Amino acid sequence: MSTMSAAEFVLSVVVAAFFWRRGLQYRFPATSAYLALRVASAPVLFLLLSGNLHFHSFAWSMAYFLTFWAVYIASAVLLFFICIEVFRSALAAFPGLMRFGVVIFRWAALASLILTFSTVSFAHRGVLSIPDIGYALMRSVSILELSLLAFLCLSMNAIHLSPRNVAFGIALGFGLLSTNDFIFATLVSRNTSLTSPLQFVYESLTLLALGVWATYCLLPEPVHQPVVMPVNSTIYRWNEIASALGHTGTQVAMQQPANGFFLTDVEKVVEKVLNRNLQSHELES
Repeated sequence: MSTMSAAEFVLSVVVAAFFWRRGLQYRFPATSAYLALRVASAPVLFLLLSGNLHFHSFAWSMAYFLTFWAVYIASAVLLFFICIEVFRSALAAFPGLMRFGVVIFRWAALASLILTFSTVSFAHRGVLSIPDIGYALMRSVSILELSLLAFLCLSMNAIHLSPRNVAFGIALGFGLLSTNDFIFATLVSRNTSLTSPLQFVYESLTLLALGVWATYCLLPEPVHQPVVMPVNSTIYRWNEIASALGHTGTQVAMQQPANGFFLTDVEKVVEKVLNRNLQSHELES
């Protein structure tokens, strides 16, 4: 477990270095913050855990407990923003669908948060309720991440998303992590040992996700080209409809009542008939 934890820290540093070297922090700021949090928190948690194992004092235990769950909950919050920025990057070629989808995604995230806090039992009091909140929040965001990954996989051809795209690589890595966290949060007990088989499975999947990110950061991304599609394409029509639903710049004139239109049309017809009769009389004279 110590070897795997050290490998996780080294891989996190490597991924963060490759990520920032390619300038992806401007394109994916929430993912950059998540990687920075992983890199910065790992040595702090290691020192607190070592001190707790060495001194066996309540202060060290409480410091490790609060720091661990603060990082855990902060990671869950960042994952909500990561899902949104990956969704935006994947649908960058379809601005209408992207804007409309982000609005729906935010409402889904809000509903997920409300459902998360409404299902927490709060059977424990004080600081002991923090793990309940953390696990519930991570389960909620894990479902969103898996839904995002499923959406990208199913609509990859329609939105012309390459499997080598960094956005898909980020979603794939977080899909592995979300599956990992979802299983761990569901099956883990409160007093699980650090050397239990579930902990080794958790670390293995974490290393696999970091390996996926490192691969995507190393491999060259395909050149972004304009998306060309026929006008009668279904996704093109959806994009136009979504753009129309989200567009607020057009001024719409208020229509008059139907009776007013009817009377105006009658007056115009009568006026045309009278003008035609007058012209015919003048010609005859």
